[in-house]
Amino acid sequence: MIGEALNLDGLVKSYGDTIAVDGVDIRALPGEFVSVLGPSGSGKTSVLTMIAGFERPSAGRITISGRDITNLAPNKRNIGMVFQKYALFPHLTVRQNIAFPLKLRSKWKSGWKQRADEMLELVQMGHLADRLPSELSGGQQQRVAVARALAFEPPVMLMDEPLGALDKKLREAMQFEIKRIQKQVGATVLYVTHDQEEALTMSDRVAIMHAGRVVQIGTPAALYHAPSNRFVADFIGKMNFLDGKILSVEHEKVLIRLSGDVVVRTTVSSQVALTATREGDRICFAMRPERLALKSRGSQTLGAIPGVIESCVFTGSFHVFLVRLELPRSPVVEVQVVTGREAEFSVGQSVDLLPDPEAASCFLEDERRAV
Repeated sequence: MIGEALNLDGLVKSYGDTIAVDGVDIRALPGEFVSVLGPSGSGKTSVLTMIAGFERPSAGRITISGRDITNLAPNKRNIGMVFQKYALFPHLTVRQNIAFPLKLRSKWKSGWKQRADEMLELVQMGHLADRLPSELSGGQQQRVAVARALAFEPPVMLMDEPLGALDKKLREAMQFEIKRIQKQVGATVLYVTHDQEEALTMSDRVAIMHAGRVVQIGTPAALYHAPSNRFVADFIGKMNFLDGKILSVEHEKVLIRLSGDVVVRTTVSSQVALTATREGDRICFAMRPERLALKSRGSQTLGAIPGVIESCVFTGSFHVFLVRLELPRSPVVEVQVVTGREAEFSVGQSVDLLPDPEAASCFLEDERRAV
């Protein structure tokens, strides 16, 4: 394993009166793949440029295995980096591009060719070693960029939207390829992206940024199934939101009255959340489309929400139904039905919507935090 621990402690970056990064704490373990995910302007790229040394933090520390690199010049940090635009030298061959950082380091001056050939084998590019970048596809160029970034065994590798320039099918294939290479060499990777699919597919953990802060960090499954606030719930995957009011909290069960006197229930597993909620609190009830069931009207089930199917779209493995609920303000929710069962329902049909009480999320309206 070549990877080492990367710690960001209280990282701040200001541009005049604008705070782009506001007290970011991230810890990546040796060999861990951590993605920094967020919308444009969330501060994720500023975090990466500070780690690389291209910008100096206004406050905070950056350490690699306890060694403070906060004020080191970029060329003294020994960090590998992969850019969205590949940044390959157009006049050098594939082998020469990979060998370039090796020739600058005394450790590899006598063995650079062997090391370059090892990296070519790792990224399965040996047969293209003598080609120029202009003779390669986008995916092949990105593999060369990854090999070059890993060739000198950096303790940390930074990746800045590296798949953004590729088409969808190639981008998906490269997600698995990069993950394979990272696991094989044991590299510590900090991967910056705005694409949630990339982050969820590739990462051991994901740090979600919003307005300069990390609002939640955890495994992809934890972020998807247990978002800590409404922003995360809305940003990761698809989510339906309905407003309501807490009727009661008892034995980790919460009864919620939605507008229109429909009562639904859900489960609260956190004791802190149990003590923080009170009868009468306004709440946002959140449901993933795939955790909602459709039934013909009249199911007589607690929590059944009446509605009418407005449209249906085929997406391959499932159909997406848009259902207009018979509640005040007539909200529309999205429901996923596995392909093969869609024939049970039709546009214009009156249905009952049944949320899975074990899979719903709730957020207090006044603080937008999870219950």
